[in-house]
Amino acid sequence: MENRKVALITGVTGQDGSYLSELLLEKGYDVHGVIRRSSVDYRERIAHLEGQPNFHLHYGDLGDSMSLVKVVGKVQPTEIYNLAAQSHVQVSFDSPEFTADIDATGVLRVLEAVRACHLEKTCRIYQASTSELYGKVEEVPQNENTPFHPYSPYAVAKLYGFWIIKEYREAYDMFCCSGILFNHESERRGETFVTRKITLAAARIAQGRQDKLFLGNLDSLRDWGYAKDYVECMWLILQNDKPEDFVIATGEQHSVRQFTELAFRRAGIELKFEGEGIHEKGICVAVSGSASADLVGKTLVEVSEDFYRPTDVVNLWGDPTKAKAKLGWNPSKTSFEQLVQIMVDHDMAKVAAEGAAAKVRTNLAEYLEKGIVK
Repeated sequence: MENRKVALITGVTGQDGSYLSELLLEKGYDVHGVIRRSSVDYRERIAHLEGQPNFHLHYGDLGDSMSLVKVVGKVQPTEIYNLAAQSHVQVSFDSPEFTADIDATGVLRVLEAVRACHLEKTCRIYQASTSELYGKVEEVPQNENTPFHPYSPYAVAKLYGFWIIKEYREAYDMFCCSGILFNHESERRGETFVTRKITLAAARIAQGRQDKLFLGNLDSLRDWGYAKDYVECMWLILQNDKPEDFVIATGEQHSVRQFTELAFRRAGIELKFEGEGIHEKGICVAVSGSASADLVGKTLVEVSEDFYRPTDVVNLWGDPTKAKAKLGWNPSKTSFEQLVQIMVDHDMAKVAAEGAAAKVRTNLAEYLEKGIVK
């Protein structure tokens, strides 16, 4: 590859986009991110990068091919990381058409933008694929040769993205690859995703700011890794000698129940689960640290049918052997226990800060009411 290092990242404001931007800036890249116009500021994950001389933002959208052609033509990237997506599985059941347009056709628009700008031979493309492709799994663990059986509108859309990448690689001799990412989490994960929902709830319950956590299937098994480690593998995939697809996973598997137990324990709450299915409950049996003794004996976790999906993937477990052997990537850099600890510690601090700010606002309101402050 040429010495010029210019990366274009779609989905730059997301969890992965922010970590990848940091990694590439450290490696001396000019980093360009694509963001959508919005009246709401959603750039908190990259706010610390704005103003750096080698970090640039451009307006564009995976639903708008003209905007992509303009950005690619202007930036002339040597690497593109397509991380943008409607990435919430449950939301894909509610918005299947939007999910298909962005997660399927959006990938095609990126590829065609590269061709329209005549960069087929100089620009390498990474597509963020997903373990949801395996869906109703046909073998455990899953590797690059495991048959796909997508089990949600999100997974079906992502399957098109996976195959169109492979087609353009073979039809046009483009260096484009997919990383089949298993679940990867961090303190920057969106608050509607189950892991962040759990760590925030543990922090809020421990600090008396929430009463109970409602979850879906506690038996669901996932291969959870740390997003900061996974973006390194994305970069390694594009540094490989030839374009290939790789599973990005830890090779370990844990249940939603295990994640919940660890998170609450880190927050100072020991849970005991009783019952089965939708009747299962997590009851506080002991507390430590700053968690209130009043929590002991209370039901803090319950199962709700509202969080069950029409079709639910229950057994995802990746085999990262190929990535370890060919790329030298280390999937065990951050352990499952360390991941949960990082997320809970972050959210304990976040909730404490929110509580302090709320107290200041309450005090100020009281002072204003009494005429102490004008």
